[in-house]
Amino acid sequence: MTSLPLHVSAEVSDAIASGTGVVALESTIISHGLPTESAASTAREIEAAVRREGAVPATIALVDGAVRIGLDDELLTRVAEDEDVVKASIRDLGPVMSRGLTGATTVAATSYLANMAGIRVFATGGLGGVHRGARDTWDESADLDALGQVPVTVVCAGVKSILDVPATLERLESLSVTVIGYGTDAFPGFYIRDTGLTVPWRMDTPEQVAAVMGQRDLLGLRQGIVVANPIDEADEMDHVQHQDVLESGLAEVERQGITGKDVTPFLLGWFHEQTHGASLTANIALVLSNAALAARIARA
Repeated sequence: MTSLPLHVSAEVSDAIASGTGVVALESTIISHGLPTESAASTAREIEAAVRREGAVPATIALVDGAVRIGLDDELLTRVAEDEDVVKASIRDLGPVMSRGLTGATTVAATSYLANMAGIRVFATGGLGGVHRGARDTWDESADLDALGQVPVTVVCAGVKSILDVPATLERLESLSVTVIGYGTDAFPGFYIRDTGLTVPWRMDTPEQVAAVMGQRDLLGLRQGIVVANPIDEADEMDHVQHQDVLESGLAEVERQGITGKDVTPFLLGWFHEQTHGASLTANIALVLSNAALAARIARA
């Protein structure tokens, strides 16, 4: 790893070398997905969820142009609270690094950098995907293309329900990405447990998921694996409320002419505002659940 442009923390480096389970964590959720005043503490809660299951967390970010795999308190606080942190997908890695900027990595960029570091499991909240209206806009998250090329197992609560979920599943199929429902036959949609769509495969234990990863590696397949872990029933949003807020949010997007990469953060903020914080509570709960499951899979 010393020949690669990565700065790996001693804890993460030792865990990788010894075969201890390691879970990659993205930093975009810290800088762009949570309120600034609580982002750093929530990030540490997510790391703690990984540790409780016997694995080592590796939060990934770019700091002053350097790739950091595992953040200490000072670096994590900077990513969480600095106003000039940019959202960095794979396409942004070169410019951010060459200009010495600080960037929070998306699902796509985190997957890519985790794979470079030798980390095989990654926990996040909800996966990006095909946006509504993509037939006209061609708007599709880089997360999907990354999953088609990077052999990392991504534990998530399905696809963000603000997206075109059926189209996203079709794209994952076209990209030959394995989609697994963890303990469920229904594909989850972030705030809700069931989008009305089914998953191609169901697994019920971390060992079963690990076995799929092992066979994928033996075959030399380069695609990622999506482990869709539904939000706990106690944390799920009411379906009627979810649909009402989503429809009003989409109408507001159209009224304001919001497009491209600005749509998702706007809609997530809209949910937070319209549900008086209930969506944020659900968001944190599902990320903690995903982090714990990812740790169990990494150990297996």
